[in-house]
Amino acid sequence: MTENQWTPERAVPERLQHLLQEKTPVNSMLAFVQIVRLLKTQPRTGWIDKKIPQINAESISDHMYRMLIIAMALPRLKVDVDKCVKIALVHDIAEALVGDITPAENMPKQEKHRRELAAIEYMANLVSTYNSEFATEMTELWWDYEEIRCLEARYVKDIDKYEMIQQAWDYEQDFGLSRDLSEFYLARSGIVTEEIGDLCDEVIRQRTAFVKTLKEKS
Repeated sequence: MTENQWTPERAVPERLQHLLQEKTPVNSMLAFVQIVRLLKTQPRTGWIDKKIPQINAESISDHMYRMLIIAMALPRLKVDVDKCVKIALVHDIAEALVGDITPAENMPKQEKHRRELAAIEYMANLVSTYNSEFATEMTELWWDYEEIRCLEARYVKDIDKYEMIQQAWDYEQDFGLSRDLSEFYLARSGIVTEEIGDLCDEVIRQRTAFVKTLKEKS
């Protein structure tokens, strides 16, 4: 490891260091919970880059929460909905320490994966002294998502893209077309599952009609 290489230890807020020094199961859990809290305070970088006001920009946890609701609403005949919800719950948890890395940052894919893997392993190790079964489950669910190891992970991957498309449409309804969010809709091509694809297609149909109406008025 080089001297300046990113590590999760360096990303942990200074104010939590006292909990990490007194390594009791309860302190480890308290530190874990406060690290997870960082998901609530970090805006999704893509929206900030597109000049969405920071006060309106969704946080990482905002994105994850709506994904959970979408996952819960999936038809139960095809997938294990409970597993979908669990995968959605942890799929971005490493971003509490890593942050929301977007393609615009031009970070090599291998480095992004290295950081996220280091973060999930660090967080799992931290919480394992409090509940080792949870730590193992969290890590396995994260790997399910990363490697799309099951149908449930495929649905969550698609929900991740759909929720982003929906958010872009939400912002365009809020702010008009003053920000160019068209690139976010390109994620539709990566959606495989029929149910999530249908949701996206309807959003895109509504947006197309919206854009046409605005052009006719101008």
